[in-house]
Amino acid sequence: MAPSWFQILIVIVLLVLLFGRGKISDLMGDVAKGIKSFKKGMADEGEEAREPAAEAPQRTIEHTPAEPAPQPTAPKRPRKKTS
Repeated sequence: MAPSWFQILIVIVLLVLLFGRGKISDLMGDVAKGIKSFKKGMADEGEEAREPAAEAPQRTIEHTPAEPAPQPTAPKRPRKKTS
């Protein structure tokens, strides 16, 4: 069930009464700064990806096969003595 306009209006009035108009506008300003900073960071990252990378020396990784793990053995059961 979607909230009605009346319910939304009540929530807005309560928020303004609790936090005050100044705090809400400060909060929205901080959100806007965060969005701008995020967009700027994404643009900077995109420019770095477009620039040709400096020729870095190729590294090779030598792989040596691991020793095989020892196979588990079943525990020995003691023999029953027969008389």
